[in-house]
Amino acid sequence: MDTLGRQARAAAAHMARASAASKSRALRALARLLRENAAALQEANARDLARASELSAPMRDRLKLTPAIIETAAQGCEQLAAMPDVIGEITGLRQQPSGIRVGQMRVPLGVFGMIYESRPNVTIEAAALSIKSGNACILRGGSEALASCQALAALCAQALEESGLPAHGVQLVPTADRAAVGALIAMPQYVDVIIPRGGRSLIERISAEAKVPVIKHLDGVCHTYVDEPCDEDLALKVADNAKTQKYSPCNATETLLVARGVAARFLPRMAAIYAAKGVLMRCDAESLALLEAWRQSLPPGQPQPQLAAAQEEDWRAEYLAPIIAIKVVAGLDEAMAHINHYGSHHTDAILTSSHAHAQRFLREVDSASCMVNASTRFADGFEYGLGAEIGISTDKFHARGPVGIEGLTSLKWVVLGEGHIRQ
Repeated sequence: MDTLGRQARAAAAHMARASAASKSRALRALARLLRENAAALQEANARDLARASELSAPMRDRLKLTPAIIETAAQGCEQLAAMPDVIGEITGLRQQPSGIRVGQMRVPLGVFGMIYESRPNVTIEAAALSIKSGNACILRGGSEALASCQALAALCAQALEESGLPAHGVQLVPTADRAAVGALIAMPQYVDVIIPRGGRSLIERISAEAKVPVIKHLDGVCHTYVDEPCDEDLALKVADNAKTQKYSPCNATETLLVARGVAARFLPRMAAIYAAKGVLMRCDAESLALLEAWRQSLPPGQPQPQLAAAQEEDWRAEYLAPIIAIKVVAGLDEAMAHINHYGSHHTDAILTSSHAHAQRFLREVDSASCMVNASTRFADGFEYGLGAEIGISTDKFHARGPVGIEGLTSLKWVVLGEGHIRQ
């Protein structure tokens, strides 16, 4: 780990002064290599999947490296390559009464360490953002994804070398030994920030033990609130997508809140969609009574909903599975109070036809991403046009929400003078 740290620190100096053209070449080369080596990457991933037979279905889903995931990673590299280079950009330059001009320059953080579980494609997201932002990175993927991560990291090193950049700009910890994590988070002489991306236990451990700053989020307890008034057809489409488009990501909706004024019409229609997809609905007393009555009226052959009474812990649950908590609320104020109390400040959405309600939701819900009439599944660096993301931060300092290029940079003050001296 000491060797990896020294190599990263040396590479960071080179990456910080790299030209925009060379960084873009590296990103385009990485996109090309991903497509050219898609079959070999899937072979490596198949070895990981074969060893991971005891993992839960959501974890196995996160572990998969499908052709679509590889293509999305390649497109993310190309999107980043096409974006303006913000490194060295000076903003806010103002002349002071003394005659000096003062502004701020955007600069790389230096070296970041990233520790992540299951999703091997995070290797490419982290590497691509590291290259674009002029940083060096040390990546530690989960032991269950070691073969996939090693194959991806090799392509990163090849792309860097092809473009005249140091191969050590992106390094993968080559061991599954947990002691490597302990070393990585305790090397402030080499590592400027740690970014953990995984389950609560991992992130709590890193936050407690790290000797360098941490950018983190603990849970993705995301809410979709169906308001009164709303376009109910729109709300059905969006609430369905927010939960069922993919169950395992942290931006999938885990709690559905429905205004009492629309609940009697909306909930049976929503429950029919969830029932057809096998989603278990954990309901508060009011929604459970409403849906139990609806279930009794179903004709034979209709998919039967899976209903259960919600417990207190369901309002804080990140299921990452075909389970959703459902609650009827009086209206906007109760919905926002519930979200701010039980949510994880990750991503929350309102489905409404009231402009005033939408504006209040955006201002008053204390989450990293707040959405109006859109699926929570959009909370993603690629979907936000960042090219990729290093993670989604629910912290409030330095970076919040999907962390892209700017989240991996800092600002320093620059002063321009012409022989000025302080009087």
